[in-house]
Amino acid sequence: MNINFAMWRKAFWTLVKLDTREEWERLDVVSKWLIATRAAVTAVTLYSCIIAGLLAWRDGHFDWLPWLIVTLGLFIAHGTNNLLNDYTDFKRGVDKDNYFRIEYGVHPLVQGFWTERQQLRWFVVSGALAVLSGVYALIYTNFSPIVIGLFAIGALVLLLYTWPLKYLALGELFIFLIWGPIMTAGVYIVLARGWTENAWLVALAGIPFGLSVASINISKHIDKLDDDKQRGVGTMPVRFGEKAARYINIAALVITYAVIVYLIFVPRYFTPVMLIVFLAGKRLLLVLNMLSKPRPEEPPEDYPAWPVWFSGFAFFHNRMFGGLLILGLIVDTLLRIFLSGFWPMR
Repeated sequence: MNINFAMWRKAFWTLVKLDTREEWERLDVVSKWLIATRAAVTAVTLYSCIIAGLLAWRDGHFDWLPWLIVTLGLFIAHGTNNLLNDYTDFKRGVDKDNYFRIEYGVHPLVQGFWTERQQLRWFVVSGALAVLSGVYALIYTNFSPIVIGLFAIGALVLLLYTWPLKYLALGELFIFLIWGPIMTAGVYIVLARGWTENAWLVALAGIPFGLSVASINISKHIDKLDDDKQRGVGTMPVRFGEKAARYINIAALVITYAVIVYLIFVPRYFTPVMLIVFLAGKRLLLVLNMLSKPRPEEPPEDYPAWPVWFSGFAFFHNRMFGGLLILGLIVDTLLRIFLSGFWPMR
């Protein structure tokens, strides 16, 4: 079996769809893992870790080895969560005859590419690698109580997200918390080997990207509201209704940019270069416009991604916003390191 680097790249960039087991069997192990875990989505974990790494670098705490180990571990942990998510939903019958789920990616269990035992085996191996990364972080920080607590929170959310959190309309909140302030501050604290005086500001700096990620999750749950309601999955749009979910999502996206402005002009934790994220404003206005109206009953003519609707526009925004956020942070970090008197913090 040949290693297919082109498929690795494709799996990171888009949700790959496969229709036959023959196509699946021709893939290498890494390609299967990336596709099964929906790496195009789990890539948001890499963004959160890059943000944390840049903030640690500008504060003098960065080290390549622990950052790489922790980042890889968190990326694998996210994929492990998706494997468990698919297994749990499959066992509960949620994904049976689920048109929406099969339309936007591969589901190895539903499509017969894997048996339940194989799915569990991949989950265990992935989970073990993620745990090893967590153990390394604990040792590296001399078993910092804060890192122990973050490790425990991450493990609990991984195990409990699919059920019961998602059924109690709490999944969207935890998506925001984990991929926003918790992961950003957590990776920073590991690199700093414990709590620092800037940790609260780092957590606040993690909020914009966390909200952007949550906007995709909320949008996806609005898109599949009818399917979830029929299957008894109590996501936030199911519990609160489509209109409320759409306006909550609008608020989340507006707050995303407001927090960045606050961090620039109040504590001055960011320099004005971070205003570069407003170059994603056109995409922001597009997704806000879409969210201001109910989801159409049928796709517009020539629309290629149905039944994905709101989530497609949210993902489109997140990709550009996340890239600009990291680009801005790179320049922001260089300014803080090489022009220490520029835009001093208050």
